[in-house]
Amino acid sequence: MRSRDGNYSFSLRLLISFLFTLSLNAEEYLISYRYVVKDATIYNESLQISKTMKKCDGETYQPIILENDGSKNLKEIISKNDELFREYIHKIGLNVKHDETTKNHQNKSTTILTLKTKCFKVDINDNFAKIAPLK
Repeated sequence: MRSRDGNYSFSLRLLISFLFTLSLNAEEYLISYRYVVKDATIYNESLQISKTMKKCDGETYQPIILENDGSKNLKEIISKNDELFREYIHKIGLNVKHDETTKNHQNKSTTILTLKTKCFKVDINDNFAKIAPLK
């Protein structure tokens, strides 16, 4: 978008100031996730979210933007976009533990996927929630 004098600098300054205010208004949350599958059946899934008590250190990377319908509750926003969020945490890294045993010709297996507690910067507004982990 050009300014009245035909330059793009106005819209660039507007965009930079918008992104800067997003980073200032962002809150920090600790998020952990655990998913257990036993014998090819989902056994347990848990998502833990809490606000940080002290400031986290680090730079953000690989943000995700989830749709929001005006909610201010992060767990509610993630639950409405659960499949997209699950794919996202798979990309940023999950620990996988798999155990398989055979006894009397019967197989038993357990797979546990875990996102260890990680600090995220979260900016929530009426239309979207931007979630970015910290390195």
